[in-house]
Amino acid sequence: MIHIIDYGMGNLGSIRNMIKHIGFQSKVTSEVKEISAAEKLILPGVGSFDNGMEKISKLGIKTILDKMALEEKIPILGICLGMQLMTKRSEEGTAVGLGWIDAETVKFDHNGRKIKVPHMGWNSVSISNPNPLVKNMHSESRFYFVHSYHVKCKNSDDVIGKTKYGTEFTSIICKENIFGCQFHPEKSHRFGMKIFQNFAEL
Repeated sequence: MIHIIDYGMGNLGSIRNMIKHIGFQSKVTSEVKEISAAEKLILPGVGSFDNGMEKISKLGIKTILDKMALEEKIPILGICLGMQLMTKRSEEGTAVGLGWIDAETVKFDHNGRKIKVPHMGWNSVSISNPNPLVKNMHSESRFYFVHSYHVKCKNSDDVIGKTKYGTEFTSIICKENIFGCQFHPEKSHRFGMKIFQNFAEL
C-alpha cells in the first residue's frame, strides 16, 4: 500500500488515479497512525516552500515523516514542492526544510538569458546516475514541469536526473530510500506511469 500525504498542497486525486491505473493500491492520509504503518510514502506538493512546511508542522506529522524516512527507511517519493521540502532551505522563504537531502532550493538564475519563469511545460530528463526509480526509462521520456525554483544538491551522487532550461538543473534525486522528482509524474502520461511503477515495485 502506498500512502499519499495530504497536507493540503498536491494533486492527490491525479496521483491516486495513476497509481490505480498501473495496478497498485494507494491511500490519501494525514493521520500519524496510518503514516507510521505505510510501506511507501508519496509527498506531493504545489505552492510555496514556507506554506508547505507550515502545513506539515500544523498537522503534527513532521516527526513521523522524519522517522519513516530516516529511521525506518521506507521508500518515500517527493513530487515538485514535495521534493524541494526534502532540502534544508529555500530561497523562496525563511522556513527550515525537512533536511533529508544535503541540498537547498534556489531560484532559476537568468544570467542574462531570456527564459520565462516559471518553467512550465514538457521537457526531457537525462539520467546522470543509474537508479531503480528510472529503471528501463525510455531515452526520449518527457515530463511535465511547473516550477520557479529548483534543487541544488551538495553531493553529486544524490543527483539522478538533469533537465536543461536555460541552464541545467537537477530534476530527479535519490539518497538511499529518499527519492524526488521536480516534474509532475501524475501529469506526464505514460512516462509518469513508468516512474510510479518503478517506485511501487521498489
